[in-house]
Amino acid sequence: MDPNHYRFRGVWHLAAPPGAVFRALADVAGYPRWWPEVRAVRETGPDSGEVLVRALLPYRLVIGLTAVRKDAAAGVLEAAMHGDLTGWSRWTVDGDGAGGSRVLFEEDTRPARALLRRLALPARPLFRANHAVMMRRGRRGLAAYLNGAEPGEERFGTRTV
Repeated sequence: MDPNHYRFRGVWHLAAPPGAVFRALADVAGYPRWWPEVRAVRETGPDSGEVLVRALLPYRLVIGLTAVRKDAAAGVLEAAMHGDLTGWSRWTVDGDGAGGSRVLFEEDTRPARALLRRLALPARPLFRANHAVMMRRGRRGLAAYLNGAEPGEERFGTRTV
């Protein structure tokens, strides 16, 4: 096992329709409005940008994103990552059969920053926990945002599987 290789997968169930969820996820510049750990987004090209992320652990990541696939009909958003993390991430949005959405998040990544690579073995559980907290807060924030709630206020239920 390579301690510097991370694979993440999570499913979000949201009460909002798939089209609204897809549009919110496709609007990366808008992430800071609803995702507390996404501190800033900077466009670097028509299909690329940088995201500044800071979760619970005392470090920040600057992640470059380049769109690989943006397919509204299939509900797929995929980006290549570079900068402090390298790899890819993908959102797949579809209906849940009850008017809401099922959102699959997948990521395959490696830290590029030397310090994170050196800390990979002893800090791996902390890095994974940090990511889990970030994703939980992202789900809650997106649910509230889609429902027109203020950040931190959740008006309808969501559940994570």
